[in-house]
Amino acid sequence: MRLNQFNPANIRVSQGEGGGGGFPGGGGGKLGCGTLVLVLIGAVVFGVDPQQMLGTIESVQTATQGGSGGQSPTSSAPAAGTTDVTKICTQNAYATEACNALDSLNQTWQPRFQQAGIAFEQPMLYFYNGTSRSGCGVAQAAMGPFYCPADQGIWIDTSFYDELQQQLGAKGDFARYYVMAHEYGHHVQHLTGLDTKVRREQQANPQAANSLQVRMELQADCYAGVWAARNRDLIEPGDMEEGMRAASAIGDDTLMRNAGQAVNAERFTHGTSAQRMEWLKRGLDTGNEDACDTFAS
Repeated sequence: MRLNQFNPANIRVSQGEGGGGGFPGGGGGKLGCGTLVLVLIGAVVFGVDPQQMLGTIESVQTATQGGSGGQSPTSSAPAAGTTDVTKICTQNAYATEACNALDSLNQTWQPRFQQAGIAFEQPMLYFYNGTSRSGCGVAQAAMGPFYCPADQGIWIDTSFYDELQQQLGAKGDFARYYVMAHEYGHHVQHLTGLDTKVRREQQANPQAANSLQVRMELQADCYAGVWAARNRDLIEPGDMEEGMRAASAIGDDTLMRNAGQAVNAERFTHGTSAQRMEWLKRGLDTGNEDACDTFAS
């Protein structure tokens, strides 16, 4: 996908605290985690385990939103180091890709919010190496990229992209853009107040918590497809296939099988491979976020 170079004035980025050292570059990675990475990814790829984060997220959202939903909290001042956007975004090729995607996502979604009359605020993109601390608790590379509503941040250790390619077989730049666009989809859900409503329903009905989370994740997949569709002129041959392979590789059922586990639908948090491909394709085919209502049935 031929994304334009990011404009530092159009994005908000920061280097997460902790971890030490610079960003790991493409091709390096932390593959020594082996099976542990796959097991953890099987539980929380593209988002922190909702049960682990539930209390923190709900308490922060209730305090900042006054329990109203649909109103985004006022963001805190950028963390130290966020002003040097170019330096942070050019630490390695993966970071530059992520910043290019963030700029494109902002430009795609902000007008949609303005047309709908909903307040829009850009997310913060946090890069970290190994371990850091987000507004939702400890951030660890093995968790995979995730969105934290408490600090409206997309958190990523870019070495995850090596694992995505080498361990999960999801190759290509569009697979990586899909990761960013999916996490941005959770920011969309946060700004519309949907995530707050879902968290409350999960607390009120714990037996439905996982199924509700699956619907959230599938909607974020669909939103990723909507972003790509609205930038169709930048899509290159093979991108769609890369996206479908990535969606298939990270389905709950596929990850469980690859980890040597029995497929257990009650433990699903992100949906099956078929579901993830279906909703990503729906977004790609329609380019319309209204087609992404995973809660309709």
